[in-house]
Amino acid sequence: MQRLSHGEVRVTTLAKPFAMSLNAVSKHVRVLERARLVRRRCAGREHFLSVNLEPLDEAALWLSAQRVNWTRRLDTLEAILRTEDRLSAKTRGRRRSSP
Repeated sequence: MQRLSHGEVRVTTLAKPFAMSLNAVSKHVRVLERARLVRRRCAGREHFLSVNLEPLDEAALWLSAQRVNWTRRLDTLEAILRTEDRLSAKTRGRRRSSP
């Protein structure tokens, strides 16, 4: 993915630095294609790959929405726990001051 982030690359160029067969690299690329993270363009017998950032943008939006939701829930929980702590402290204080 990092190599593809610099622009379109031929599959053979992408595979060259790896100590694995072109067939093995192609299998990895197909997984990335199924995840829609990589696009393939064919020009004759050459296959060119490029990165597709749309799924990552979708994931970032989802994560952001989840963060907002959970932050709100945790803030509510914190307020409830602080209220319970104050009430508990008052109750303990009354018990100590009672004869």
